[in-house]
This record gives sequence, structure tokens and C-alpha cells, in this order.
Amino acid sequence: MDFQNLREHQEKLITYLHENSYSKRYIQAFRLEISRILKDVAGKKWASYKEIYLDLMKTPYSKSYLRNKKTIIGALEQFDLHGRCPVWRRGHSLFERGAYHSLSQEFRDLIDFFRETEARRGKKETTIKNEAHATASFLLSLQQKGADRLAKITEESVLSSFVSENGHSLKSYSYKNKIAAVFRAGVVWNEAECKRILSYLPAFRKTRKNIQYLTKEELNRVRTALDDFSNGLSLRDRAIVLLLMYTGLRRCDIVAMTLNAIDWETLLIRITQQKTEVPLELHFSALVGNAIYDYIQSERPQTAKPHLFLSQTHPQSELKSSSVWYIIEKTMKAAGIRQEPGARRGSHIFRHHLATSLLENGIPQPIISQVLGHTSPNSLEPYLRASFIHLKECALDISCFPVAEEVFGDD
Repeated sequence: MDFQNLREHQEKLITYLHENSYSKRYIQAFRLEISRILKDVAGKKWASYKEIYLDLMKTPYSKSYLRNKKTIIGALEQFDLHGRCPVWRRGHSLFERGAYHSLSQEFRDLIDFFRETEARRGKKETTIKNEAHATASFLLSLQQKGADRLAKITEESVLSSFVSENGHSLKSYSYKNKIAAVFRAGVVWNEAECKRILSYLPAFRKTRKNIQYLTKEELNRVRTALDDFSNGLSLRDRAIVLLLMYTGLRRCDIVAMTLNAIDWETLLIRITQQKTEVPLELHFSALVGNAIYDYIQSERPQTAKPHLFLSQTHPQSELKSSSVWYIIEKTMKAAGIRQEPGARRGSHIFRHHLATSLLENGIPQPIISQVLGHTSPNSLEPYLRASFIHLKECALDISCFPVAEEVFGDD
């Protein structure tokens, strides 16, 4: 490559970055990298932008430095070869992501067959994606051990992926089931090999985890923190946490929500759920509505972007699901709760709280499933297991059993 196009049009890229409010530091990083590439191209004789990055990897730079360079070099590749400018600071990957792209042809053919077959059967796209991703990771681990074809996979290699040498489980029941789903579909494609590998998968027992729930005291502290405008929580953060508390929406649905999803006349939220691709309609209270309205009027940037919640850095873009986790963590820190190591602070804890609250107030289960957007009645089972009031109803009377006096003693 002679990089002549980059040499002639580099100022067009720099101008674009300036006009779209990229930081001076970020723009300078582009300038330096362009200068380095054009200076060294004659001596290095790079054939692609990938080779530029691979050259950098031979030097003792830190992982964060290389990661930043990968983003910039990837963006330069897209600009030089395809005329595409960077989009909201998201670098363009030089390499295709995911284990699938590193698999042998036979392994990719199996996963491709699974995707096509299950899609025709009507399985949810997200389920297919998760099962294919898990299987690609599993097959890549076997491939790295020398098994690059189904015929080379042994029982020992399969078991070593699930169980350590001292007998401890390395993977979960659900992970094994995802892999089994792919090989069951693959029986039609290669019956002998897929059945053989299925027989090697270990029999895990399904376990049930204890769910940490929000106590009334914790909820009161969260509400107090949301009412305190001196703790650094933004209007956006407050609106998001109130949505989690009072609607039970998943964080992926909150970040995907658009301005048009809010019907102010009927006080309804209308979305298509990201997980199930099923439409959902929810009423929202004045408390939630006021918080969203305040954010839109006083804090949300004036932009034509359709997403309701935007980032607070320039240039603004829609939030990622991970951003909601940090907002919750910041809120709980302001509330002074769940700061100990291992304490659950994810968004699902609010969804769990709403479900159990409705259960404990006698709301019929079909209504709760409808509010939560469940497509299967079995999805409510984990919440039923964690409802303290309903669990107490299952308690057995032990008055007819002899119990030593010291068991209930003051000491």
C-alpha cells in the first residue's frame, strides 16, 4: 500500500473530527498516528492496516496503549479504504470479533447449520445468538488444544472444558445446555459425530441461587438519594433509576428507548423488548413522568437523535447497557447501601423488587407477567421462590415436635 489517499485527504478527516466536537487530545492522537504511518511507510512496506497494528504489538507497549492504537488505526483503515468517518468515537475493529471467526471451516459450518435450522423453526434470534456464541467459545477452546475437526474431539477434551483436574465445575448448567442445543440441531447435519459429542457432555444438576433482594430500608435510602440534588446525580440518572424502580424495565430496553416511546397524553410507555422482540405497553406514574420531563427540558442535549437517554460526553450518543450499571452503582453509593464486596448492584434487582412487591400485594400472576413483559409463565418462577411472604406460608408447624428448651433460650 502507498497510503496516497490518506496523504491527500487527511485534513478532511481532521476537519470532520473538529466539526463533530471531538476532543483536542483525540484529534491529536489521529494526527500523530497519520504522521507516523506516512513517515514509516517506505521503510516498513506495510500491505495493510492490520500489519501496522501487528508491528506495534511486537513492541512492549501497555494493553491500554495498544487498545487505543487499535481503535485509531481501525478508524483510519475505514476512512482510507472506504471513505467512512468515525462514528461517536467507536473505533472500527481491524479484526472480526468473536470466537466464531477463529474456528475451522467444519466448526463454522456446524454453527451456520444450527443458526439456519433454528431460525426456520422460529427460535428467538437472541437465543440462537447466545447458544451459537457459547458453542463457538467451546469449540475454539478445543481447537486450541489441537481438535480442529469433530472427529478429533475426545471425551477427555470435552470433560476438561467443564471440570477441573480436582473435580470442580468450570462451567455452568446453562452453558452446557447452550452447547447441547447446537449439537442436537447438528444431528441432522452429521448424526454420528454430533451424537457422539453429545454423549460426552457432563450431566450437571441445575442449581438455584439465593437472590439478594432490596429491603424497605434500602429502598427508602435510594428514594432519599434521588430527592437530594446535592449528591451529584444528574437528572438523567434519576430518571433512569426511577424507571427501573417503578416499571421493572430491563436496562437494555431503557437504553434503547426513544423519545417517541413516551405517550404523554395517556401516560404510557410503548416499546419493543430487546430480549424477546415482543411489544410492551406500560403505564408510568407522575413521579416517573416528571423525572423524564425534567431531564428532557433541563438536561438532555438539543439534538435530533431519537434515543431518549444520551451520554454526557461530546459528541453525545445513545447509552450502552453497561452505562446503566454505573448509574445504579453511583446511586447506591449516594444512598450508602450495598458497598460491601459481592453485594448485588445490578439493574435486575429493581425488576426483582417490583415483581415480588406485586406478588406480596396479591396481584394475579398473569398480570405480573404482562407487566414484566414475560413471554412464558415459567419466567415468573424465580420471583415466586424469593417472595418472603409466600415462603412463610409454606412454613411447617413444629409445635408437635420435641425441641430442647435451650434452643429458644435467651442465651
